[in-house]
Amino acid sequence: MADQEMLTTGKIAEKLGVSQGKVSKLVKEKGLEPDMKKGACGYFGPDKVKIIADALGAG
Repeated sequence: MADQEMLTTGKIAEKLGVSQGKVSKLVKEKGLEPDMKKGACGYFGPDKVKIIADALGAG
């Protein structure tokens, strides 16, 4: 029932071929909030993944 792929910063970094540190830093700089939280992990939806990818020049 996953109509939207939800990714952690680690999975976003893996998908974009950059370090998790770069993704985490960008998320903090842009003030992006996770679309969903499971415990301590934040999960980002496609819209925010695109924002991150575009900001890193990987989109």
